Amino acid sequence: MALKLPRTIRMDPSDAFVFTEAAEPGEWAVSGTFRFWNRDVAALAGKERQAFRSGLLGVASFGWSTLAIVSEASEAERDAVVEDLARHLVTHLGAPDVDTARPAAEEEVAFATSLCDHPVNTMLAVQRSVENGDIRERFRTLHRREGAVDHSRAFGFVEIDEDDDAYAEHVDIRTLGKTQP
Repeated sequence: MALKLPRTIRMDPSDAFVFTEAAEPGEWAVSGTFRFWNRDVAALAGKERQAFRSGLLGVASFGWSTLAIVSEASEAERDAVVEDLARHLVTHLGAPDVDTARPAAEEEVAFATSLCDHPVNTMLAVQRSVENGDIRERFRTLHRREGAVDHSRAFGFVEIDEDDDAYAEHVDIRTLGKTQP
């Protein structure tokens, strides 16, 4: 049986707007709930709250992704994920050294592997909440239906005449990620 791990996927650019740090598409991923350990989750707001509610952690960037996809991985790739995660635990979360952080990283990667008990290309999402003072995670999957027509694109492009003001739309990309006063 092949080893499987979640890999971040981006269906649209929204992760770059909803998370403070967005993972790049194609990164190996873990649940990432440990980033909220020993924090007052009720006090989280904005992008941090969104990461808590629905973020999967990309290991390379230590950024968040809304979705991951079940992917085949080699033992060498799995070992590299453990080492990268252990280094992040030292750098970002105060673990004393990589050797001390490695068992926690191993545990996180083992849990991520357990989420991949689905066919390759199955999409994964997480929903987190606080219940009775504990963080609860619910993982969802999205599978392609048997016999379904390939709808690989969520959006299509329509060619319009530049002079048609009915379709004119002006978007200021610089302000999309900012909160309004």
